[in-house]
Amino acid sequence: MGGDYAPEEVVKGAVLAAQQDDVEVFLVGAAELLQNHLDKHRSTNNSAIHIIAADGFIGEDETPVAAIRHKPDSSVAVAARLVKSGEADAFVSAGSSAAAAVSAIQYIGMLEGMYRPAIVGALGSFAPNTVMVDLGANVDCKPHQFLEFAIVGSVYARKFLNISDPTIGLLSTGGEESKGSEAVREAHALFKESGLNFVGNIEGNEILSSKANVIVCDGFVGNVLLKFYESVGGHARGWTERRLRKYPLVGFSVKLLFNKLFQATRISTDTEKGGGGILWGIDGVVRIAHGASRAPHIANAIESAKNSVKVKTTESLKTELAKLNQGGKL
Repeated sequence: MGGDYAPEEVVKGAVLAAQQDDVEVFLVGAAELLQNHLDKHRSTNNSAIHIIAADGFIGEDETPVAAIRHKPDSSVAVAARLVKSGEADAFVSAGSSAAAAVSAIQYIGMLEGMYRPAIVGALGSFAPNTVMVDLGANVDCKPHQFLEFAIVGSVYARKFLNISDPTIGLLSTGGEESKGSEAVREAHALFKESGLNFVGNIEGNEILSSKANVIVCDGFVGNVLLKFYESVGGHARGWTERRLRKYPLVGFSVKLLFNKLFQATRISTDTEKGGGGILWGIDGVVRIAHGASRAPHIANAIESAKNSVKVKTTESLKTELAKLNQGGKL
């Protein structure tokens, strides 16, 4: 029920996913409304789509914690409980990210050793072997959380980028241990003792250099950087087109070139189908889709969730956290 174009585009996305992939989908929400939309998109695979009734949903303008408390049978709460009970392997939402996260924490629970969930994303063509974490789930972080993020990023890099021993960098204002905020400086000391493949601090001009496969930062910095990075292609194309207005043929060629090349600054479709958007640290797979998702994006989110279940991301993260817990590092 969540998302700018819900439920129509969500239902279409579910149908698309069922057509493209070996997946069974539960649509959770207002049963009659969902059925009406599903009837518009009848296909040979509609037997793989089921409707689960829920009592209302949580809007973007509602305070998540209070809303979950007062709406225990809302769509995100019901969806989270399906994962907890084992009836579903994963939970996908394009609605309020905070509401999905709160539902997941309350009804599915956190992995031991994780304080809060984290979001990881690959940086695409400019840095195909680099991921960044956290991308917005945690604005203010304590030093030990940075270490948790590093473990999350390491598992992501191994599972989705096939990097056997990923290097870890801590984003800071300088390469020296003394640089950065107090939390970053304290995290640096934890990283050195962690046993991870830590290469030290990473400065802003080194993000795309492949110096580190996993770049760790708090969610405030990560979210700002991600949105800036994703905007570069469009701004560069607009700037170039304005400069070439006197030469229409050249300008048209440049537009085609930019459309092809500057997908580089978006998290690619392949990444989205991999581990992009997964809420790491929950004791189950939870996939957050963009609020403006259309049907193909919803289908990608469903495939992403399926792939995460398939490669056992939750189990792998649980194992890595247990290693550090046993060593007294967390």
